[in-house]
Amino acid sequence: MKSTPANFILRLKKQKEDALEYIIDAYMPLVKTISMKILHNQKRSDIDECINDVFLAVWQNANQFQGEPEDFKKWLSMITKYKAIDRYRQSEKQRVNEQSDAPLEQTASALQTEQRLIQKEAKNEILFALSQLEELDRNIFMMKYYLELSNSEIAHSLGLTKAAVDNRLYRGKKVLATNPKLKERLI
Repeated sequence: MKSTPANFILRLKKQKEDALEYIIDAYMPLVKTISMKILHNQKRSDIDECINDVFLAVWQNANQFQGEPEDFKKWLSMITKYKAIDRYRQSEKQRVNEQSDAPLEQTASALQTEQRLIQKEAKNEILFALSQLEELDRNIFMMKYYLELSNSEIAHSLGLTKAAVDNRLYRGKKVLATNPKLKERLI
């Protein structure tokens, strides 16, 4: 049996899918118009969500409808109106929350910039201090702390023993530790 204007309410209350299809076909323009009127300056996805919510609410609450087919249009219009208002409030609340997050993002960005600047200054201080070392020691430090090579790999590439590399790193740290700005970074 198919839903008709005379029997669609009864079939909807019995949860027959053809009744929902009939309602969607017959009342989609009405639901869409009301939704668009209330949500006119919202995203298209909000309007589509509202329309889906309306038909879902009709399906789930069909047993609550009391009246004739002529009254169904009014009932459906009220559901649409309230669903659209709810969707509008949700969208506005989300928009306000997104706007209130903007200062936090700017603050975070400023902090990141400050951290990068401090790191760059520290790196420059270390590079300047390293420039005060002998060339071999400078190469060992660069390989160890910038290239992150092991002491064995450094020894192999420079033709030194591992003990020599260890000693040069130890002595270099002692020399660099005399610089008060670098002392806490090396320890």
